Formats: sequence, structure tokens, C-alpha cells
Amino acid sequence: MTTRKSPSKKQRALEILQRLKHLYPDATCSLNYSTPVQLLVATILSAQCTDERVNKVTPALFGRFPDAASLANADLEELENLVRSTGFYRNKAKNIQAACRMIATEFDSVVPNQMEQLLKLPGVARKTANVVLAHAYGINAGVTVDTHVKRLSQRLGLTKHAEPIKIEQDLMKLLPQPDWENWSIRLIYHGRAICKARSPACSACELADLCPTSDK
Repeated sequence: MTTRKSPSKKQRALEILQRLKHLYPDATCSLNYSTPVQLLVATILSAQCTDERVNKVTPALFGRFPDAASLANADLEELENLVRSTGFYRNKAKNIQAACRMIATEFDSVVPNQMEQLLKLPGVARKTANVVLAHAYGINAGVTVDTHVKRLSQRLGLTKHAEPIKIEQDLMKLLPQPDWENWSIRLIYHGRAICKARSPACSACELADLCPTSDK
């Protein structure tokens, strides 16, 4: 009698990826934007705020300040008032303006398409940079790790780390590079719909048999 080997972590990750693609075939970035700088700004605003709330704020914001130059020269108090409902609005407004000033002066008003340059912008860490590179430029430079991706990757036994950068490194080793960003988006969809923070719906989860923490 032969003992069936359990799938490796990488095999589980790849199977989870395929199931997520089946479950959320049309998953895409939830933020509304028209240009790379608008995506950058929307992503900065999404920190500790829902994409739904950000999408309610950005029409008026981008109607008033549509590009890097106008945001760089905006009245800071007006900018704060426009983004107030996203939370931490003073810091977000300050970072948005400072980032747009740097884009205008150092990058010819074009959002850079390289990780190291994006990380120089105020208010931009790897999460924001990964989103901008993937969705504005089609460059999969890393795996976006937000609260959903962190929670589900831990629950699925794909990482033991708590720091986003270490979680990202673990996931990059397990997943094909072309799927790095679409993994994050689909995991976010699954986190919102099924694997919620307080009460995960394990009985309804299509990933339960691959999840070491499932109670199904």
C-alpha cells in the first residue's frame, strides 16, 4: 500500500491560483482612474480605506486636479477637504502633493515605471508601487500585499510571516510572475466575499480542502 504524498506548498499555491481564476474570472483593480497619476493618487488614498469610499471621492478630486501639475500646485487645505472622508486626510493630502511635485520636477510630469523610482515618491511603499506598475504599465514587479492578501496567505499556510515584504517574498517564490498581481486582486475579492477577518465562511469556501486552517 502506497501512501499518498501531500501536495507541496507550491503545488497548493498553484491550485489555489487556478481556483481563484475560475471563481473570479473578471477580477480587476477596483479603483477608478484614467491616468497613471490618478491611479497613484487613488492607491495612496486607499490606505486604511475601502476602494468604494475612494471611488466616491476621486471624481470631484480629479475633476478639480486632473494631473500631477495641478495636484502639485493645489491649495493644500482644499486638497485636504476633498480627501477628508478617506481618513488620515492631512497626511494623505501632504504626500499626494509632495509626490506630484517630485513627479513634475524630477520625472517630467510622468509617473515613473520603475520600482526604485516609485519608492522615492512620498507616501509610496511597495504596495502602492506594485499596483501602479501592474495596472498602469503592465509590469508585474511584485505581489501587492494588503490586509486581505496578508490574512488569506497566512490562513492558507503560504507564509508564516507578518511583515508585508516577507509575505511578498514568499508569494513571489510560489507563483508565476505573470500572475503576481492577478493573484492579489483575486485574493482580495475572496477575502471580501468569503474569507472575512472575523467570520470566514469556510463551509462555502472553494479553497477549504487546500486550507490548513479551514473548519470545513
